[in-house]
Amino acid sequence: MRFFKIIAVFIILLIGAYAASMYYFVDESKDFKIEKEINYPVEKVFSQFNNLQNFTRWNNFFTSSKSIDIDYYTPYEGQGSSISYTDPKNDTDGEMFLRYENPNKTLRYQLFEDRNESPTLVDVKFKAVAPEKTKITWIVHTPKLSVLRRVENFWTEDRFAENIDKSMGNLNNVLGNKVEKDNQMAAIKYDSLMVENEEEKLLLGINVSTSNKKDALYKNIVMNYNKIYNYTTMDLGKKDDEFGFPVLITDADNYKDKEVSYFLGIPLSKKFGLTDNNFSFRTQSPTQNYVMYYKGNYAGRIKAIQQLIQKAKKDEMRFGDIRQTFIERPTEDQDVNMKLSLSVFK
Repeated sequence: MRFFKIIAVFIILLIGAYAASMYYFVDESKDFKIEKEINYPVEKVFSQFNNLQNFTRWNNFFTSSKSIDIDYYTPYEGQGSSISYTDPKNDTDGEMFLRYENPNKTLRYQLFEDRNESPTLVDVKFKAVAPEKTKITWIVHTPKLSVLRRVENFWTEDRFAENIDKSMGNLNNVLGNKVEKDNQMAAIKYDSLMVENEEEKLLLGINVSTSNKKDALYKNIVMNYNKIYNYTTMDLGKKDDEFGFPVLITDADNYKDKEVSYFLGIPLSKKFGLTDNNFSFRTQSPTQNYVMYYKGNYAGRIKAIQQLIQKAKKDEMRFGDIRQTFIERPTEDQDVNMKLSLSVFK
Protein backbone atom coordinates (compact mmCIF):
# COMPACT_ATOMS: atom_id res chain seq x y z
CA MET A 1 0.00 0.00 0.00
CA ARG A 2 2.84 2.32 0.91
CA PHE A 3 4.49 1.55 -2.42
CA PHE A 4 1.40 2.74 -4.34
CA LYS A 5 1.27 5.93 -2.26
CA ILE A 6 4.88 6.62 -3.16
CA ILE A 7 4.11 6.00 -6.85
CA ALA A 8 1.05 8.28 -6.67
CA VAL A 9 3.06 11.06 -5.02
CA PHE A 10 5.80 10.64 -7.63
CA ILE A 11 3.28 10.89 -10.49
CA ILE A 12 1.68 14.00 -8.94
CA LEU A 13 5.10 15.63 -8.56
CA LEU A 14 5.99 14.70 -12.15
CA ILE A 15 2.77 16.19 -13.50
CA GLY A 16 3.32 19.28 -11.37
CA ALA A 17 6.87 19.69 -12.66
CA TYR A 18 5.71 19.21 -16.24
CA ALA A 19 2.88 21.75 -15.80
CA ALA A 20 5.22 24.26 -14.17
CA SER A 21 7.82 23.92 -16.94
CA MET A 22 5.13 24.35 -19.60
CA TYR A 23 3.68 27.36 -17.78
CA TYR A 24 6.97 29.19 -17.26
CA PHE A 25 9.05 28.15 -20.27
CA VAL A 26 6.63 27.47 -23.16
CA ASP A 27 4.41 30.15 -24.72
CA GLU A 28 0.67 29.47 -24.76
CA SER A 29 0.59 30.26 -28.49
CA LYS A 30 3.24 30.40 -31.20
CA ASP A 31 4.10 32.89 -33.95
CA PHE A 32 6.36 32.08 -36.88
CA LYS A 33 7.06 33.08 -40.49
CA ILE A 34 7.89 30.96 -43.54
CA GLU A 35 9.05 32.36 -46.91
CA LYS A 36 9.14 30.67 -50.31
CA GLU A 37 9.60 31.71 -53.94
CA ILE A 38 7.92 30.25 -57.03
CA ASN A 39 8.69 30.93 -60.70
CA TYR A 40 5.26 32.17 -61.77
CA PRO A 41 3.73 35.68 -61.95
CA VAL A 42 1.90 36.94 -58.86
CA GLU A 43 -1.56 37.10 -60.48
CA LYS A 44 -1.44 33.41 -61.38
CA VAL A 45 -0.13 32.43 -57.93
CA PHE A 46 -2.68 34.56 -56.05
CA SER A 47 -5.63 32.94 -57.87
CA GLN A 48 -4.53 29.57 -56.49
CA PHE A 49 -4.84 30.92 -52.93
CA ASN A 50 -7.99 33.07 -52.99
CA ASN A 51 -10.10 30.42 -54.73
CA LEU A 52 -10.56 27.69 -52.13
CA GLN A 53 -11.51 25.11 -54.76
CA ASN A 54 -8.10 25.72 -56.35
CA PHE A 55 -6.42 25.86 -52.92
CA THR A 56 -7.57 22.40 -51.82
CA ARG A 57 -6.34 20.82 -55.08
CA TRP A 58 -2.66 21.44 -54.29
CA ASN A 59 -2.41 22.10 -50.54
CA ASN A 60 -0.87 19.00 -48.98
CA PHE A 61 -3.12 19.24 -45.91
CA PHE A 62 -6.05 18.29 -48.15
CA THR A 63 -4.37 16.26 -50.93
CA SER A 64 -2.47 13.91 -48.58
CA SER A 65 -5.67 12.14 -47.48
CA LYS A 66 -7.93 10.15 -49.81
CA SER A 67 -10.68 9.94 -47.17
CA ILE A 68 -11.13 13.69 -46.62
CA ASP A 69 -14.51 15.16 -47.60
CA ILE A 70 -14.72 18.92 -48.32
CA ASP A 71 -17.80 21.17 -48.59
CA TYR A 72 -17.45 24.57 -50.29
CA TYR A 73 -19.62 27.57 -49.48
CA THR A 74 -20.41 30.63 -51.57
CA PRO A 75 -18.94 32.93 -52.75
CA TYR A 76 -16.26 30.20 -53.32
CA GLU A 77 -13.62 32.82 -54.16
CA GLY A 78 -12.21 35.84 -52.31
CA GLN A 79 -13.17 37.45 -49.02
CA GLY A 80 -16.08 35.67 -47.33
CA SER A 81 -15.48 32.26 -48.93
CA SER A 82 -15.19 29.21 -46.69
CA ILE A 83 -15.01 25.43 -46.50
CA SER A 84 -15.66 22.71 -43.95
CA TYR A 85 -13.95 19.34 -43.99
CA THR A 86 -14.09 16.00 -42.27
CA ASP A 87 -11.66 13.10 -42.45
CA PRO A 88 -13.15 10.02 -40.71
CA LYS A 89 -10.09 7.85 -41.36
CA ASN A 90 -7.76 10.31 -39.59
CA ASP A 91 -10.44 11.35 -37.06
CA THR A 92 -10.20 15.07 -37.80
CA ASP A 93 -12.46 17.86 -39.00
CA GLY A 94 -12.52 21.62 -39.19
CA GLU A 95 -13.54 24.83 -40.92
CA MET A 96 -11.54 27.37 -42.90
CA PHE A 97 -12.53 30.96 -43.68
CA LEU A 98 -10.99 33.57 -45.95
CA ARG A 99 -11.46 36.70 -43.81
CA TYR A 100 -9.54 39.36 -45.75
CA GLU A 101 -8.28 39.90 -49.28
CA ASN A 102 -6.11 42.58 -50.91
CA PRO A 103 -5.82 41.30 -54.51
CA ASN A 104 -2.35 40.04 -55.47
CA LYS A 105 -0.93 41.27 -52.14
CA THR A 106 -2.44 39.81 -48.96
CA LEU A 107 -4.86 37.14 -47.69
CA ARG A 108 -5.93 36.19 -44.19
CA TYR A 109 -7.20 32.70 -43.36
CA GLN A 110 -8.87 31.55 -40.17
CA LEU A 111 -8.72 27.83 -39.44
CA PHE A 112 -10.71 26.04 -36.74
CA GLU A 113 -9.46 22.48 -36.16
CA ASP A 114 -11.20 19.64 -34.35
CA ARG A 115 -13.87 21.79 -32.67
CA ASN A 116 -11.25 24.07 -31.14
CA GLU A 117 -12.96 27.39 -30.39
CA SER A 118 -9.70 29.32 -30.87
CA PRO A 119 -8.56 29.59 -34.50
CA THR A 120 -5.19 29.44 -36.18
CA LEU A 121 -4.63 32.73 -38.04
CA VAL A 122 -2.57 32.68 -41.23
CA ASP A 123 -1.63 35.83 -43.16
CA VAL A 124 -0.20 35.18 -46.60
CA LYS A 125 1.68 37.96 -48.39
CA PHE A 126 2.56 37.97 -52.09
CA LYS A 127 5.34 40.03 -53.68
CA ALA A 128 6.40 40.06 -57.33
CA VAL A 129 10.20 39.87 -57.21
CA ALA A 130 10.39 39.50 -61.02
CA PRO A 131 7.85 39.30 -63.87
CA GLU A 132 7.87 35.50 -63.59
CA LYS A 133 8.72 35.07 -59.90
CA THR A 134 6.64 35.55 -56.75
CA LYS A 135 7.72 35.58 -53.11
CA ILE A 136 5.14 34.07 -50.74
CA THR A 137 5.31 34.74 -47.00
CA TRP A 138 3.20 32.86 -44.45
CA ILE A 139 2.81 34.53 -41.02
CA VAL A 140 1.18 32.07 -38.61
CA HIS A 141 -0.36 32.68 -35.18
CA THR A 142 -1.45 29.48 -33.45
CA PRO A 143 -4.33 29.32 -30.90
CA LYS A 144 -3.70 29.43 -27.16
CA LEU A 145 -3.18 25.99 -25.65
CA SER A 146 -3.80 24.78 -22.13
CA VAL A 147 -0.77 24.14 -19.93
CA LEU A 148 -0.96 20.38 -20.46
CA ARG A 149 -1.14 20.74 -24.29
CA ARG A 150 1.58 23.35 -24.76
CA VAL A 151 4.14 20.68 -25.63
CA GLU A 152 2.44 20.60 -29.06
CA ASN A 153 4.04 23.99 -29.78
CA PHE A 154 7.42 22.26 -30.03
CA TRP A 155 6.49 20.62 -33.34
CA THR A 156 3.81 22.98 -34.73
CA GLU A 157 6.23 25.03 -36.83
CA ASP A 158 8.04 21.95 -38.23
CA ARG A 159 4.73 20.34 -39.16
CA PHE A 160 3.53 23.52 -40.86
CA ALA A 161 6.85 23.95 -42.72
CA GLU A 162 6.76 20.35 -43.97
CA ASN A 163 3.21 20.86 -45.24
CA ILE A 164 4.26 24.02 -47.11
CA ASP A 165 7.25 22.27 -48.71
CA LYS A 166 5.03 19.51 -50.09
CA SER A 167 2.31 21.98 -51.05
CA MET A 168 4.75 24.14 -53.03
CA GLY A 169 5.78 21.11 -55.07
CA ASN A 170 2.13 20.42 -55.84
CA LEU A 171 1.48 24.08 -56.67
CA ASN A 172 4.44 24.18 -59.03
CA ASN A 173 3.04 21.19 -60.92
CA VAL A 174 -0.46 22.71 -61.08
CA LEU A 175 0.79 26.07 -62.34
CA GLY A 176 3.19 24.40 -64.77
CA ASN A 177 0.39 22.62 -66.56
CA LYS A 178 -2.02 25.58 -66.26
CA VAL A 179 0.48 28.07 -67.67
CA GLU A 180 1.44 25.67 -70.46
CA LYS A 181 -2.23 25.33 -71.43
CA ASP A 182 -2.79 29.11 -71.28
CA ASN A 183 0.32 29.78 -73.38
CA GLN A 184 -0.67 27.22 -75.99
CA MET A 185 -4.17 28.67 -76.28
CA ALA A 186 -2.78 32.21 -76.63
CA ALA A 187 -0.30 31.12 -79.32
CA ILE A 188 -2.82 29.53 -81.65
CA LYS A 189 -2.68 30.66 -85.29
CA TYR A 190 -4.78 28.31 -87.36
CA ASP A 191 -3.54 27.00 -90.72
CA SER A 192 -0.17 28.77 -90.39
CA LEU A 193 2.97 26.66 -90.57
CA MET A 194 5.47 27.35 -87.78
CA VAL A 195 8.71 25.91 -86.41
CA GLU A 196 8.93 25.07 -82.69
CA ASN A 197 11.32 23.36 -80.31
CA GLU A 198 9.54 21.01 -77.92
CA GLU A 199 10.95 19.92 -74.57
CA GLU A 200 10.94 16.40 -73.15
CA LYS A 201 7.53 15.30 -71.91
CA LEU A 202 6.32 12.37 -69.79
CA LEU A 203 3.06 10.79 -70.95
CA LEU A 204 0.75 8.31 -69.25
CA GLY A 205 -1.39 6.42 -71.74
CA ILE A 206 -2.04 3.33 -73.83
CA ASN A 207 -0.83 1.74 -77.07
CA VAL A 208 -3.58 1.02 -79.59
CA SER A 209 -4.08 -0.60 -83.00
CA THR A 210 -7.41 -0.02 -84.71
CA SER A 211 -9.23 0.18 -88.03
CA ASN A 212 -8.91 3.32 -90.18
CA LYS A 213 -12.30 2.89 -91.89
CA LYS A 214 -14.52 6.01 -92.07
CA ASP A 215 -15.07 7.37 -88.54
CA ALA A 216 -13.79 4.23 -86.76
CA LEU A 217 -10.39 5.77 -85.92
CA TYR A 218 -11.78 8.90 -84.28
CA LYS A 219 -14.41 6.94 -82.32
CA ASN A 220 -11.61 4.71 -81.06
CA ILE A 221 -9.54 7.75 -80.03
CA VAL A 222 -12.50 9.22 -78.10
CA MET A 223 -13.12 5.89 -76.34
CA ASN A 224 -9.47 5.49 -75.31
CA TYR A 225 -9.13 9.10 -74.24
CA ASN A 226 -12.09 8.62 -71.89
CA LYS A 227 -10.39 5.51 -70.47
CA ILE A 228 -7.17 7.42 -69.79
CA TYR A 229 -8.99 10.46 -68.39
CA ASN A 230 -11.12 8.34 -66.04
CA TYR A 231 -8.12 6.34 -64.85
CA THR A 232 -6.08 9.52 -64.25
CA THR A 233 -8.80 11.42 -62.41
CA MET A 234 -10.70 8.64 -60.62
CA ASP A 235 -8.12 5.90 -59.94
CA LEU A 236 -5.08 8.16 -59.54
CA GLY A 237 -6.98 11.11 -58.05
CA LYS A 238 -5.42 13.73 -60.36
CA LYS A 239 -7.18 17.06 -60.97
CA ASP A 240 -7.50 18.67 -64.42
CA ASP A 241 -4.86 21.29 -63.53
CA GLU A 242 -2.34 18.55 -62.75
CA PHE A 243 -1.93 17.31 -66.31
CA GLY A 244 -1.63 18.72 -69.81
CA PHE A 245 -3.45 18.34 -73.11
CA PRO A 246 -3.80 14.76 -74.44
CA VAL A 247 -1.22 13.81 -77.10
CA LEU A 248 -1.58 11.16 -79.81
CA ILE A 249 1.69 9.90 -81.35
CA THR A 250 1.66 7.96 -84.60
CA ASP A 251 3.53 7.54 -87.92
CA ALA A 252 3.25 10.69 -90.01
CA ASP A 253 1.82 9.03 -93.12
CA ASN A 254 -0.22 6.15 -91.67
CA TYR A 255 -3.46 8.00 -92.42
CA LYS A 256 -3.32 6.08 -95.71
CA ASP A 257 -3.19 2.63 -94.01
CA LYS A 258 -6.17 0.35 -93.36
CA GLU A 259 -5.04 -0.12 -89.76
CA VAL A 260 -3.46 2.54 -87.57
CA SER A 261 -1.23 2.10 -84.50
CA TYR A 262 -0.87 4.97 -82.06
CA PHE A 263 0.02 5.92 -78.50
CA LEU A 264 -2.42 8.23 -76.73
CA GLY A 265 -1.33 9.81 -73.46
CA ILE A 266 -1.77 12.60 -70.94
CA PRO A 267 1.31 14.63 -69.84
CA LEU A 268 2.19 14.27 -66.13
CA SER A 269 5.03 15.72 -64.06
CA LYS A 270 6.52 12.47 -62.71
CA LYS A 271 6.33 8.68 -62.75
CA PHE A 272 4.65 6.59 -60.04
CA GLY A 273 3.35 3.07 -59.59
CA LEU A 274 0.46 2.03 -61.83
CA THR A 275 -2.36 -0.27 -60.72
CA ASP A 276 -3.52 -1.22 -64.23
CA ASN A 277 -1.26 -2.98 -66.74
CA ASN A 278 -3.25 -1.52 -69.66
CA PHE A 279 -1.54 1.82 -69.02
CA SER A 280 2.13 2.72 -69.31
CA PHE A 281 4.49 5.69 -69.25
CA ARG A 282 6.24 6.96 -72.35
CA THR A 283 8.92 9.65 -72.50
CA GLN A 284 8.60 12.00 -75.45
CA SER A 285 12.10 13.18 -76.42
CA PRO A 286 12.96 16.82 -77.16
CA THR A 287 12.44 17.61 -80.85
CA GLN A 288 12.31 20.32 -83.45
CA ASN A 289 8.86 20.37 -85.03
CA TYR A 290 7.00 21.78 -88.00
CA VAL A 291 3.68 22.81 -86.50
CA MET A 292 0.16 23.67 -87.68
CA TYR A 293 -3.02 24.26 -85.67
CA TYR A 294 -6.18 22.77 -87.11
CA LYS A 295 -9.88 23.07 -86.27
CA GLY A 296 -12.58 21.05 -88.02
CA ASN A 297 -13.68 17.44 -88.47
CA TYR A 298 -11.02 14.85 -87.65
CA ALA A 299 -10.70 13.59 -91.23
CA GLY A 300 -9.78 17.10 -92.37
CA ARG A 301 -6.51 16.96 -90.45
CA ILE A 302 -4.98 14.97 -93.32
CA LYS A 303 -4.56 18.09 -95.48
CA ALA A 304 -2.60 19.80 -92.70
CA ILE A 305 -0.42 16.70 -92.19
CA GLN A 306 0.33 16.60 -95.93
CA GLN A 307 1.38 20.27 -95.82
CA LEU A 308 3.80 19.53 -92.97
CA ILE A 309 5.30 16.55 -94.81
CA GLN A 310 5.64 18.56 -98.05
CA LYS A 311 7.43 21.34 -96.12
CA ALA A 312 9.86 18.81 -94.62
CA LYS A 313 10.62 17.31 -98.04
CA LYS A 314 11.08 20.76 -99.60
CA ASP A 315 13.54 21.69 -96.84
CA GLU A 316 15.31 18.33 -97.29
CA MET A 317 14.55 17.37 -93.72
CA ARG A 318 13.90 13.85 -92.54
CA PHE A 319 10.81 13.44 -90.39
CA GLY A 320 9.55 11.11 -87.70
CA ASP A 321 6.31 10.85 -85.76
CA ILE A 322 3.34 13.16 -86.01
CA ARG A 323 2.00 14.33 -82.65
CA GLN A 324 -1.62 15.37 -82.42
CA THR A 325 -2.22 17.50 -79.32
CA PHE A 326 -5.93 17.94 -78.57
CA ILE A 327 -6.39 21.54 -77.35
CA GLU A 328 -10.00 20.61 -76.61
CA ARG A 329 -10.78 17.10 -75.37
CA PRO A 330 -11.83 14.75 -78.21
CA THR A 331 -15.59 14.24 -78.18
CA GLU A 332 -17.64 12.05 -80.50
CA ASP A 333 -19.62 13.83 -83.26
CA GLN A 334 -17.79 17.13 -82.60
CA ASP A 335 -15.05 18.98 -84.44
CA VAL A 336 -11.51 18.73 -83.12
CA ASN A 337 -9.25 21.59 -82.06
CA MET A 338 -5.67 20.35 -82.29
CA LYS A 339 -2.01 21.10 -82.74
CA LEU A 340 -0.20 18.96 -85.33
CA SER A 341 3.56 18.62 -84.73
CA LEU A 342 5.85 16.82 -87.19
CA SER A 343 9.27 16.06 -85.72
CA VAL A 344 12.05 16.92 -88.21
CA PHE A 345 15.81 16.48 -88.30
CA LYS A 346 18.73 16.55 -90.76
